[in-house]
Amino acid sequence: MRDLFAIGKEGTYEHYRHLLAKRLLLGLDLLVAADVIRTVALEATLRNVAVPALMVLVRALLSWSIYVEMKERWLWQPAPHSEAGMDQVD
Repeated sequence: MRDLFAIGKEGTYEHYRHLLAKRLLLGLDLLVAADVIRTVALEATLRNVAVPALMVLVRALLSWSIYVEMKERWLWQPAPHSEAGMDQVD
């Protein structure tokens, strides 16, 4: 954690951005899961299904945009050689 805010150190800002993006993605995934569980637990009316579905759509778009920002490329673009093996781990 001490290295995270080291001034002048190469890659500090990118490392911080990746850590923040990963935590935001995890939070959005948890919120989507909570909405799905709540939708299943409630009475199946149009409103009880449509509102969470819209929220899941918005959160999915946010997750996608955060992922694109974190990887610094579009999903259909090939990965740079240095991170080619890293995409399989994510």
